[in-house]
Amino acid sequence: MPPSSRMAPPPLAGVVVVAAALLLLLPEAAEPRTLLSLDDFGAVGDGVANDTQALVDAWSAACATGDHTFLHVPAAKSYLVWPVTLAGPCREEIKLFISGNIVAPESPDEWPEGGGGGGEWLHFVGVSDLTLSGGGVIDGRGHRWWARSCKAKHNATENCTTQIAPKALHFEDCQGISVMGITLQNSQESHLTFTRCSHVKANYLRITSPEDSPDTTGVHVVSSRNVHIMDDSISTGHDCVSIVGNSTDVRLRAISCGPGHGISIGGLGENRSYHRVEKIKMDTLFISNTENGVRVKTFQGGCGTARKMKFGDILMKNVKNPIVIDQQNSSSNEIPCGSKNGSAVTVGEISYTDITGTSASERAVTFACSEAAPCSKLSLENVNITMAGGQNASAYCHHAFGKSVGVVVPDSCLGKEDYLRRQGPASAAAAGGGTQEKGGEDDDR
Repeated sequence: MPPSSRMAPPPLAGVVVVAAALLLLLPEAAEPRTLLSLDDFGAVGDGVANDTQALVDAWSAACATGDHTFLHVPAAKSYLVWPVTLAGPCREEIKLFISGNIVAPESPDEWPEGGGGGGEWLHFVGVSDLTLSGGGVIDGRGHRWWARSCKAKHNATENCTTQIAPKALHFEDCQGISVMGITLQNSQESHLTFTRCSHVKANYLRITSPEDSPDTTGVHVVSSRNVHIMDDSISTGHDCVSIVGNSTDVRLRAISCGPGHGISIGGLGENRSYHRVEKIKMDTLFISNTENGVRVKTFQGGCGTARKMKFGDILMKNVKNPIVIDQQNSSSNEIPCGSKNGSAVTVGEISYTDITGTSASERAVTFACSEAAPCSKLSLENVNITMAGGQNASAYCHHAFGKSVGVVVPDSCLGKEDYLRRQGPASAAAAGGGTQEKGGEDDDR
């Protein structure tokens, strides 16, 4: 055989070499992918036909495949979905690409058992590695729920119900969840809830409902860890973000909040419960026309801790209660869960740095802490809050200890930490800080 014949490569050798190079450069390109559309499973998308079974079937197919799966909710359509639970675990990562609208039934009476029973509308359980994106809308159409709620300001007591409305989009016992770039609106109750979840992202979201809609929290974090909530616009009738239960490593950044009830840690410790919330960091917040700015709320008689929190780089405009710690809430069962001498959720190691803006009330800072466990290691640094009309605002402290650094307006009322250490909780409680009045009004905010 001539030398030239021996050296000639097989006809496909060059293709194989190129393909191998592409696999090295673009490893994701080699991953098998399955593309599904909700319409492939019989969905109509006219906002009238019931598309729930189509979503269930599409989810089952996506969950069963061994490939990375994209499940598409097509644009320019509205898919009516009734209360549904989509469960894992699934074999591979799923991307739910919502380009169109997913809408809920409007009338509470149409829901199972006459109204959902305080459950969920779109409920994901035990799912890992799921992304919701696509620029579409999840619409809870909660107007009739709000109209019948006793918490609605316009309702007469005899014409309302205390029945709890469903959570709109609820992730429970999930990990590796990303909700990005979609709109959540008009939820029956909370728009987006994470319960016992880990490694969560809720980014680039628009969350909106009317200012008078009851309990329509934007993002509700319950006993979850490693949660990132960033680059979101939230305008609701309740908290923009609330963090409760046993939650840790929660990060908020670049949030526009208002109207509503602001950013809330708690309430913690209700009905003698044990809660532990720590390692919370928030910065680059724009809070306007809200009931509260950044608030920590606990119940008397509870147990646990709220600690290691940083609130920084916050601009507030016309906020009624800009900075609040309130440990004086009463729950329906005030029997202490600890010793016979009483107990409280311990609050401390909280810093407020570079916070400016205007207060809609005379009191801009409220630290109403517990006699059973005074607040300690609080820090105010470069805080400048005045009344919206330009007048001087005030600060109120009750059993609150810490330090102030730099310019602090209104003047800090914090007691000295060394005094707390010398006296101990009992003596410090007897001495107190500031006046002995209750620390402001409170409701279900």
